[in-house]
Amino acid sequence: MKTLNVQDLDFSKGNGLIPVIAQDFQSKSVLMLAYVNGEALEKTLERGYAHYWSRSRGKLWMKGETSGNVQKVKEILVDCDHDALLFFVEQKGNVCHTGKETCFHNKLRGSRSLRTLGPASR
Repeated sequence: MKTLNVQDLDFSKGNGLIPVIAQDFQSKSVLMLAYVNGEALEKTLERGYAHYWSRSRGKLWMKGETSGNVQKVKEILVDCDHDALLFFVEQKGNVCHTGKETCFHNKLRGSRSLRTLGPASR
């Protein structure tokens, strides 16, 4: 596994933002999707707790700063294009602002009929 620096990340594709998937480091459950800019990522690395950029509020925020449901970051992985991150976190309390354990608690209508056919033929 290659080790990268913050300078290696491609913030340009997302207009200064990189999507982050937060995943529980023990259970491997997907917890949430958020975004970081350079400042949010630097604060995450400095403090060890997840900081994100709020697209709706247009500001930096630390996950759990008001609720106390913080995310202690254990490891950060970078995707192959250097434009997405995976935070492995130790989650305190619920993740979602609705009080759920994950932000992914809704199903898309019609998705039950989806089935895996295997790799696409070329």
